[in-house]
Amino acid sequence: MRIYTPTELARRAGNKYLGVLVAAKFARFVNDFPRDRTVEFEKKLTTRALEELASGRLTYRLVRRRRHEA
Repeated sequence: MRIYTPTELARRAGNKYLGVLVAAKFARFVNDFPRDRTVEFEKKLTTRALEELASGRLTYRLVRRRRHEA
């Protein structure tokens, strides 16, 4: 299993914190898809998400946070 460092994620995402957040969000997104239970997955979803981000196949965009008006 390959280990992804925060520096690798920072190169793709701008900083290491954003990289981890993007990968986690993508892993949760993939987890929501229905899966074929007969197929064995050799990698965890978080590992697959980190691979996608580090390789550049995962694209994302930042959305400005809305302010809640009281």
